[in-house]
Order: sequence, then C-alpha cells, then structure tokens
Amino acid sequence: MLRLSKLTDYAIAVLARLGQEGGLRTAPELAAGTGLGEPTVSKVLKTLGHACLVEGVRGSRGGYRLARPLSRVSLAEVVVAMDGPIALTACVDGSVNSCDAEALCPVRGRWNPVNDAIRDALASVSLADLTANPCQSHGRTAPTAPPAVPVAAQ
Repeated sequence: MLRLSKLTDYAIAVLARLGQEGGLRTAPELAAGTGLGEPTVSKVLKTLGHACLVEGVRGSRGGYRLARPLSRVSLAEVVVAMDGPIALTACVDGSVNSCDAEALCPVRGRWNPVNDAIRDALASVSLADLTANPCQSHGRTAPTAPPAVPVAAQ
C-alpha cells in the first residue's frame, strides 16, 4: 500500500488551515486549528519554510503565512518537501548501490515510468483542489439535507 508519511499528512493539514484563515498565524493557533501538537506543527512549519511553501515573520506580531496561494502549491511539492523525492523503490533516478540485489534484479530501472506517473499525478493536484468543496469545484452547490418528514402520531 502506498501511504503518505504522517508528517506529510500534517503538513497538508497545516497548509490547508493557513489557506482557510489567511494572514499570519502562529504555531499555537495552527496547532489548535488542526488538532496537532504544537511541537509537531513547529517542525512542519520549519520544513515547509525551508521548501519556500510558507514564510515566517519574526517579532511579537509574527507568525506564518502561505508563500503563494494553495492553487499554486501542488501535492507533489508538499510530499517532496516533507519526505524527499517521490519514488516507489530506491533503485530509480540514477541511484547507485542502493540495493543488494541490484546487479541481478530483473526489473532494475523499469520502475522509472511508474514513478514518473505518480509524480505527474501528484503534481496535477493542487492543495486548493484538496480543500475545495467537491460540488463547488464542478460549478454545483452543495447538497442540502432532505426536508424532515413528520412522523404520524400513533
């Protein structure tokens, strides 16, 4: 099973919260808004800052803000920032001596098209796509609850 790391999942939640609230937000505010621990949020923000996905502002009125709108941040960028290069196996992208069976492996080098497809798929999804109401993204309105039906007295 393919699965994002917890930190990547947390980073997406933090970025989504920053996108919803806008402006500057402190790590404690983001921790409260995401339900994550403050040390975890601080770690995520530091990593996202190094990847230029968030900007930190120092001072008593400081905090963090998005470096660009969520519509211009791809899921692939977040995964790479938090987990490193996107690859299903270690024996891709010109890596050398990453596997003990490398010399005998019958599929050596054949994972590259699969990895490229996954990278392309993740790059095609923006964080705005993830946070949008599914109905709004297709020009529809969100479904409403059906009207309550009165129960006949017995």
